[in-house]
Amino acid sequence: MAEKNVTLTPLGGLGEIGMNCMVMETEDSMILIDCGLMFPEDYLFGIDVVIPRFDYVVENKKRLKGILLTHGHEDHIGALPWLLQHVDAPVYGSEFTLGLVQGKLREHDQLDTTTLCKVEGHDRIVLGDFAVTFFPVCHSIVGGFGMGIETPAGRIVHTGDFKIDRYPLHGVATDLDGFKHFAEDGEVALMLSDSTNVERDGFALTEREIKNSLHDIFSRHDGRIIVTLFSSHIQRMQEVFDLAAQFGRKVAVNGRSLVRNIELARELGYLRVKDSTFIAMEDLPSLPDSEVVLLVTGSQGEPLASLSRIASGEHRELSIHEGDLVLMSSRFIPGNVRAITKVIDNLYRLGAEVLYESVQAIHASGHAHREELKIMLETVQPKFFVPVHGEYRHLVKHARLARECGVAPERAMVLENGDPLTLLADGGIRLEERVPVDQILVDGKGVGDVGQTVLKERQLLGGEGMVIVTLVVDVETGEILVGPDISSKGFVFEQQYSHLLEDAKCIVLDIFENVQPGDTSKLKERIRSSLRRFFRRVIDRDPVVVPLVMQI
Repeated sequence: MAEKNVTLTPLGGLGEIGMNCMVMETEDSMILIDCGLMFPEDYLFGIDVVIPRFDYVVENKKRLKGILLTHGHEDHIGALPWLLQHVDAPVYGSEFTLGLVQGKLREHDQLDTTTLCKVEGHDRIVLGDFAVTFFPVCHSIVGGFGMGIETPAGRIVHTGDFKIDRYPLHGVATDLDGFKHFAEDGEVALMLSDSTNVERDGFALTEREIKNSLHDIFSRHDGRIIVTLFSSHIQRMQEVFDLAAQFGRKVAVNGRSLVRNIELARELGYLRVKDSTFIAMEDLPSLPDSEVVLLVTGSQGEPLASLSRIASGEHRELSIHEGDLVLMSSRFIPGNVRAITKVIDNLYRLGAEVLYESVQAIHASGHAHREELKIMLETVQPKFFVPVHGEYRHLVKHARLARECGVAPERAMVLENGDPLTLLADGGIRLEERVPVDQILVDGKGVGDVGQTVLKERQLLGGEGMVIVTLVVDVETGEILVGPDISSKGFVFEQQYSHLLEDAKCIVLDIFENVQPGDTSKLKERIRSSLRRFFRRVIDRDPVVVPLVMQI
């Protein structure tokens, strides 16, 4: 390759968990590593998902040679439908990852217009100025890859999301030999590595340890076993199906995402389950509880998921039986802890026993702990190091770990979204001027139309409610024909506070008498400001006041 500088610009995933997206470019070529979304925080009222701003990619789409996917989690593939509306570039990933992508593109009517290119472990593809080799990695989803990227300015390793399972089941292991060989062929100029679990010492639990723990639970429990987990964790599902068959149980599956992913994994050969192991929901009553396993969605307390509806007594087909054992075989994502604990409490109220990660070894993280991160650093031995995929404290602590493993202090750098880094052809490195990056809010079919002003209004409505004032005025006489009528939405219970609303009507009438007839805009403004002052003084609340004045 002719010597050229290579610039990396993170559009998402640095300083946050989610929305992973990294631009890598030369003056002639561009590739994109991952294209993920993030689920909204509680304060983002009504927002469905959050995606990166793709303006820079779209503006340079003629140079975009391909989109490379490390694996199929939503925080790595979820934003593809919004980007692919504007660019025409092939998408590369494992068979299972592309199977998940196909489902997403089909929902957005984009499947026929997108080129999907399957890659396998150790495949090497050339995309303009870049050559990419895919290395299998162990993660909480099948078909995950790290990448070795040959560039005009040197070699780059992107680990993807990974862990180093010391006793892998079904041959799912991180290819350390592949990474080592890639590093030996030429010095790795830069390494980008998963930082999620840098605060956890030692090694992550292995899937073999999780299966042994589940085996012990299956052997001791006589009632129904209800399992909830991430719908993409095919390997964990395989363990549940294997144990169900071993202990003479049938498995019923409830939840759209679980059903869809199980069908995909079976079709592609990642999940090996006999048809005789399954039982339909309508056939459950024919089996004793000791012969039943339920696999359901809802590991994060999602209100519409199966487990949440079971726990609240709102599921049409399933209810808790006395003696049921619920296994929550997944991590509690921080923003979901309150919803999850509410589900757990409701399950206990109904007579179930619940086991989860902090009380029983039934979940193993898919992200490397500190000792595993050290092994990867020592395997690759990069000249420069940039931590990715983590909140800011994770990035700082991972950079410190890299220095402990021999990376020169000034060469272990913490970047944030929008901080471009250029690898120079002469072996040096340069930090570029920060570029604007934003979180784009998606609400229904609207993309980016909800900004801070709309969010502020939603927060006010959610916090204080709304008061609507209705007046109908005769244009000729200037007299009130209808009203004033005052209705409250999310502000007060109207029957209990009828006296307050009657006083508000009197204020509106006083304002009407003192405003020049026909000056509708001034009338509305006076009603709005006066009622807000009145409600703040009397009840210490500040609702949104909406005056509706109609002239006929």
